[in-house]
Amino acid sequence: MAGSVPNIVFNNGKTIPILGLGTWGSPPGEVTQAVKDAIDIGYRHFDCAHAYENEHEVGEAITSKIAEGVVKREEIFVTSKLWNTFHRVDLVEGALRATLKNLKLDYIDLYLIHWPMGYKEGDSLFPKDENGIFYRSDVDYLDTWKEMEKLVDAGLAKSIGVSNFNARQIDRVCESARIKPVVNQVECHPYLTQKKLSEHCAKKNIFITAYSPLGTPNRPWAKPDDPKLMDDPKIVSIANRYGKSSAQILIRYQIQKGHIVIPKSVNKNRIQSNFEIFDFKLSDEDIALIDSFDCNGRYLMLEWDFGHKYHPFEHDEY
Repeated sequence: MAGSVPNIVFNNGKTIPILGLGTWGSPPGEVTQAVKDAIDIGYRHFDCAHAYENEHEVGEAITSKIAEGVVKREEIFVTSKLWNTFHRVDLVEGALRATLKNLKLDYIDLYLIHWPMGYKEGDSLFPKDENGIFYRSDVDYLDTWKEMEKLVDAGLAKSIGVSNFNARQIDRVCESARIKPVVNQVECHPYLTQKKLSEHCAKKNIFITAYSPLGTPNRPWAKPDDPKLMDDPKIVSIANRYGKSSAQILIRYQIQKGHIVIPKSVNKNRIQSNFEIFDFKLSDEDIALIDSFDCNGRYLMLEWDFGHKYHPFEHDEY
């Protein structure tokens, strides 16, 4: 089953399965079983982050399946992310070591800077004042990137990249980097196709990893009148024509755009269904139709960070 997922080749020659399981927002206590189920189904790529606070559950699942002989460590690809409170140069390596301890791994396959803007260093992952305003750090992500490169030198990370960076920020990293980012992980779905950013990154041989490919239907900040991507009549109509679910159409769309894609679920049946997207292909006409749904419909804007000098979306930059 795992062999049915194509690998793509990074600019450093290493490979990643184009389809993975996302773990953001997965309920505590359910992640271990979800990852075990995913491994049994054939997933070999798992997307994690320190800020999700469930890496220990992912680690338990991977350790268990390795012990069972279902997989070997080298067959599993694990991504994690450096959180905003650890941008300061003296904190970067320790943050990764904490992640590795939680995941029960000796190295991470891909380590990303989660966001370009930093928060105040300390015990809280989300340091706020009494008005809910985040305390900020002014650490330059270029200084953080230099420490990320050292993680590769030390063998702690096989590849490094960024997440939620706009085109200008990507350029800034690439101009000073000794080791180039291999991916930029960003929100990407038919309401936010990221066409310009994807083309910009492709010119630098940087892949897009699409998070929220299904429109994050369970996001806690959703408003009742927000459009629901998987219920969009246009998507449903396409799904009906192919005899597939809306989710399968949305995941297949990202793969045909050349994006790595990491749909999230803890439901075994949905994890299975989301994996069954390699037995059909969307027509060029349907790809173009889905492209036309773009409305710059970003679900995750982080308005509370407006004013931070490294906020990637405040000025509508791609």
